[in-house]
Amino acid sequence: MDPQGLTMQDPLPSEVHSVETIERPPSRISNRAKPMVFHPLSIHVVALLVPASIFGTLARLGLTALARYQGNSIFPLAYAQGLGCLIMGFAVGLKDPFSTFYPPLFTAVTTGFCGSLTTFSGWQVDIFDSWINAGQYYHGGLRNFLDGLGKSVFTLSISLASVSFGMQLAAAVRPYLPAIPPPPRLLRYAITIISILFYGAVFPIFFVMDSSYRHQATAALLFASPGTITRYLLSVHLNTMLNSMPLGTFSANMIGTALLGGFNVLQKKVVPVSSYACGVLQGLNDGYCGCLTTVSTFAVEIRGLGFWKGSRYAVISWGVAQLLLLLILGPSLWTGHSRGQITCTFV
Repeated sequence: MDPQGLTMQDPLPSEVHSVETIERPPSRISNRAKPMVFHPLSIHVVALLVPASIFGTLARLGLTALARYQGNSIFPLAYAQGLGCLIMGFAVGLKDPFSTFYPPLFTAVTTGFCGSLTTFSGWQVDIFDSWINAGQYYHGGLRNFLDGLGKSVFTLSISLASVSFGMQLAAAVRPYLPAIPPPPRLLRYAITIISILFYGAVFPIFFVMDSSYRHQATAALLFASPGTITRYLLSVHLNTMLNSMPLGTFSANMIGTALLGGFNVLQKKVVPVSSYACGVLQGLNDGYCGCLTTVSTFAVEIRGLGFWKGSRYAVISWGVAQLLLLLILGPSLWTGHSRGQITCTFV
């Protein structure tokens, strides 16, 4: 193994695309005598998560903003969740071709881009806001319940259906994909260096661009990559601990949901925080929490666990997340220290 975590070894036995290893770079390569196998914590793998998470975050923010208009037929976050899961299913279906080309690219697409394009914490807060009628719409408790239930069921249904459809698309195109030779060593190192520089570029973007862009995108870009890398590290170290539940993804989704709840409390205080703090908090919401949590991997794991284990995993994740938000957001709302909507201003 070289210092960057790359080994050259004989072909491995057929690797099951299990929920424990779904986000790791593929290690099986057929038809190659000496395949490239990357350690999950190789710098080539981790560095490529940086630009992937940045582009995933921008895509989520852009889609959500585009879908937020009067008279919309579906809640805005559904588009990002559906698209992210579609691409995720497509990538998982092409895991073997990825392994013949450049395994870290698979992790960048699945964990980096799709994991950042979708968000579990944003989904859960959206549901909780429906329970409490945070938008102060003129309807009663039963309609609040139906709104929250609809967002719960439809998001999960859209996500699972999109993953399945993506896998079907991958199966249809896989026989026609040409064999692409893996990138040479020099190009691999160039890709890694450029990926690291991507994160350095978000700092001047944050400080140089007009402050009105901070809450919209630039603050989120500061925290996107740390959120994705945190989720990836949790999945690598914890997902193999339990056969019945991917503990790493579960931990990332719960931690991110709890943090998002706490940041929402600060943004909704009766005595508002400063405009700068409000923008940074929004960046933490959209960037760190949005990328720390994921629906795309969550949906693939539910599908991979089978009906009973997958259903239990989904219900436990949904229930614990809502309970965390109740414990974090509930007391501040009931005591009058915060409101249902953001009270601070961004500019």
